Amino acid sequence: MRILCTNDDGIHAPGLKIVEEIARALSEDVWVVAPELDQSGVSHSLSLNDPLRLREVGPRHFAVRGTPTDCVIMGARHILGETRPDLVLSGVNKGRNVAEDVVYSGTIAGALEGTILGFPSFALSQEFSLETRDKPLWETAAKFGPQILRKVIAAGVPRNTVINVNFPACAPEEVMGVRVTRQGKRNQGFLKVDKRHDGRGNPYFWIGFERAVMLDTPAEGTDLAALAARYVSVTPLRLDRTNDEFSEALTATLK
Repeated sequence: MRILCTNDDGIHAPGLKIVEEIARALSEDVWVVAPELDQSGVSHSLSLNDPLRLREVGPRHFAVRGTPTDCVIMGARHILGETRPDLVLSGVNKGRNVAEDVVYSGTIAGALEGTILGFPSFALSQEFSLETRDKPLWETAAKFGPQILRKVIAAGVPRNTVINVNFPACAPEEVMGVRVTRQGKRNQGFLKVDKRHDGRGNPYFWIGFERAVMLDTPAEGTDLAALAARYVSVTPLRLDRTNDEFSEALTATLK
């Protein structure tokens, strides 16, 4: 099995070494194509107006001055040559990608692009807490990642479906198990705009988060609830975002 690995944290991110470790537990034919720089939050952006610079950083390891989407396209359509990947792994992201994160996440986008190109694809993220922010517990992802991937691959990943896997912010022995979940929803009051001033008195802004609001009790069955209970969250995400139920109502309305 030929595996293409990418991420959005950049070619030198610690989590990229973990996703490569997970990949090597499944196959020896592993390729890494990741952004030259941190691309967190770029979503599914594609570089159309800027050239892509490619740098070989080691055997089967390449850095692209572009987005995770660019990296998967470069890997699958150029670097790997005629032999396409059998599997795309994106991550392991530093921090969870749940609820509305899936819209913004470059990690999710790397896996989405793999799915668009026709390859079974997984997004992998390691949650951290206030205590583990500087030292995420990567060993949790490293332990549970291979066994989850093996089982899902054996069961078969449907076309146009991305598997979003999030590992809880606890040591491997503290993990309660694995749950298949649905995408959760946060209280959107957690977003804030932080206004500051530079040395010349000119205003600038940071988009920030209100942590207290983010601590709302999540709905059962969601990715948020699974992580809160120390379960690995596995969420199948569909590429097709059509709201079929509303489409029927809309068809009647627009007759």
